[in-house]
Amino acid sequence: MQSYVTIYQGGEGEVIEKKSRFIAQVFPVETEEEAAGIIEETKKKYWDARHNCYAFVLGAGGEISRCSDDGEPSGTAGRPILEVILGKGLRNVLVIVTRYFGGTLLGTGGLVRAYSAATQAGIEASQVITKEVGYRLTVDTDYTGVGKLQYVAAQQHVGILDTAYAERVRMVLLAPEALCDKVIQEITEATAGQTKIQKEEEQVYFSKIDKDILLFDR
Repeated sequence: MQSYVTIYQGGEGEVIEKKSRFIAQVFPVETEEEAAGIIEETKKKYWDARHNCYAFVLGAGGEISRCSDDGEPSGTAGRPILEVILGKGLRNVLVIVTRYFGGTLLGTGGLVRAYSAATQAGIEASQVITKEVGYRLTVDTDYTGVGKLQYVAAQQHVGILDTAYAERVRMVLLAPEALCDKVIQEITEATAGQTKIQKEEEQVYFSKIDKDILLFDR
């Protein structure tokens, strides 16, 4: 898996164009089935709306993408929504834009602008994160090595998941995959080789929000 930008918490945005309401809802999704279920529920919720247009992108590399104009002129709704998602580099995200018709035709250009603007507003109201893959590093050291480990972790922007103090100190670090070898080398040099470092085989999927580390199943 590669690191990618996604949605942690979805949001909602709205724009009004010539009395037509465009309500954008943003959802984190992992599969086409999950996206289909949310789309169906949204259509039930907004049953009285003229259109429920959508687009979604799945996979760390954007392997799957779908969009729908839901009755709007071809290329004026689903594609603009999709282009905003792709333009922001978002993955595993679904955006649905519900339109309540205001009585005035907007024309092709007007529809494209409105659906794009609504999508933008919805994403801005969401919490965007970068999801990364890394490994746990369990480090065993004496008490003189604690400060050195903390320094290396801070310098390399590596998270500290746990610290256990006993006769010796056991610290669990979370290092991004690309930095693992460098972090191990830095720790070894900083402590003059007086530590035991174990890299777990299982990958960890994580994200950082401020100083907090979030762990994910995938």
